[in-house]
Amino acid sequence: MPEPAARPEGPARLVLGDPDAPVTVTEFGDLECPYCRQAEEPLRRLVAESDGRVRLVWRHFPLFQVHPHALIAALAVEAAADQGMFWPMQQALFAQQGRLTEPDLRGVARTLGLDPDSVAGPVAQERYAARVEADYVAGLDLGVAGTPTIFIQGEPYQGPLTLAGLRRALPATV
Repeated sequence: MPEPAARPEGPARLVLGDPDAPVTVTEFGDLECPYCRQAEEPLRRLVAESDGRVRLVWRHFPLFQVHPHALIAALAVEAAADQGMFWPMQQALFAQQGRLTEPDLRGVARTLGLDPDSVAGPVAQERYAARVEADYVAGLDLGVAGTPTIFIQGEPYQGPLTLAGLRRALPATV
């Protein structure tokens, strides 16, 4: 029996909005990518203004070839997710995108009240590398080549990363 094709939303661990929302927007992103930082606000607003009809699923796609800190940043937000703070950590890292070294990540963790030793170094690598790798491989399987790559209801989104553009791409029933 053939393997089923990768689903853009994947295991849906990192969800903003109602986990049972009828519409899923999936972002394959990189925390060091300036375009992902720009997409953050319209994506968050899309969810916030949807009256529970849209959820955002984050999938890691660290472009480590061009962003030297993307992988350790992905590990750090996974550690934050285990402490119930993925979205605040993601937002904090986007806000200081030029400062994503291990000491920087530990500093953000302290600011958010997280265990700083869990977000960087060997502990983070050991605990969270498989999650990040699974997202990355799923992205490759789906043809993701850059970030941000957005899927709406499993279909690649090609429009502008604006609130209006995203809204136009939603199913008519939303």
